[in-house]
Amino acid sequence: MNTDCPPRKIIHVDMDAFYASVEQRDDPTLRGRPVAVGGGHRGVVAAASYEARVFGVRSAMPSVTASRKCPDLVFVKPRFDVYRSVSHQIRAIFADYTAQIEPLSLDEAYLDVSQDIRGLGSARAIAEEIRARIFAQTGLTASAGVSYCKFIAKLASDHNKPDGLCVIPPDRGAAFVATLPVKRFHGVGPVTAAKMERLGIHTGFDLAAWSLPELEAHFGSSGFWYWRIARGIDDRPVRADRETKSVSAERTFDEDLSSPAALSEQLDRVAGLAWQRIDRNGAHGRTVTLKVKFADFTLITRSKSFSAPVDSQATLAAAGQLLLAALFPVPRGIRLLGLGLHSLVTEMHDHPVQLGLAI
Repeated sequence: MNTDCPPRKIIHVDMDAFYASVEQRDDPTLRGRPVAVGGGHRGVVAAASYEARVFGVRSAMPSVTASRKCPDLVFVKPRFDVYRSVSHQIRAIFADYTAQIEPLSLDEAYLDVSQDIRGLGSARAIAEEIRARIFAQTGLTASAGVSYCKFIAKLASDHNKPDGLCVIPPDRGAAFVATLPVKRFHGVGPVTAAKMERLGIHTGFDLAAWSLPELEAHFGSSGFWYWRIARGIDDRPVRADRETKSVSAERTFDEDLSSPAALSEQLDRVAGLAWQRIDRNGAHGRTVTLKVKFADFTLITRSKSFSAPVDSQATLAAAGQLLLAALFPVPRGIRLLGLGLHSLVTEMHDHPVQLGLAI
């Protein structure tokens, strides 16, 4: 951690089982029951309620697997318009406390509250007030982690879920990381976690015992990141101007499609969903990418770049249709189509940060 200036005061806010909680809020018959958002006999779980998680149901799990784990699981179709609307309510609350907001998804964000614009006195107090306002205005609970860096704030928000608050000051950062399993660390995926465990690295304490050269020998350039986080070091700022590299949408079909007419119709629908997200992000890009997953799960992508940014849904859809048409006749059925813009550029704004607020 850089000691040349006071540490940042960062809050990571994470809504609790967001999609599923919205569904349980809006339909009282779902409260207390295991709920999965998504599904369909060939779909996947987009979100699971805490009642479903007890049975091992998790997001991205095939719906057939989820049903096997929890026979009483209730599947609900996603309502992304509603989730986005609630997310906008929550973002408006954040904006009352800081301009430094880095959204990660509809249900989580980093906030740099080093500048105490409401005079609450501490980052803890700000996090408590934000959580209370979210519940009062939306009827939903949020968990929050408060710390001096993004890495630990995100770990902390998960520490007392659901509806919890965890504060880790600078003098406790390294000790907090030492107690946690490496598989919980942001930036350590399942494959890397398994490799670490084969090397005897199970916790942050184990990771901190390895030297930088040893970690780089086993993990390449990522070794430097692992060496730093094991010591509670993360200098990344909260980026309100974080660049969006891609925005896309995709759809998995109940039955494999091979008809050009049927696929073209579905691609137009996907283009509409993708453009809603592009427009909401205020993003601009010149590269249109088509994603195709065949019945045997073979995945391909095809891209087309333009000299000027794609400026309308019609242009996006037309480019996608050209890319799709080049694949006909398809050698086998198609189970998924995706379409989006890549290498996006968004408008950027600078916000001054004043340090000194107590955690």
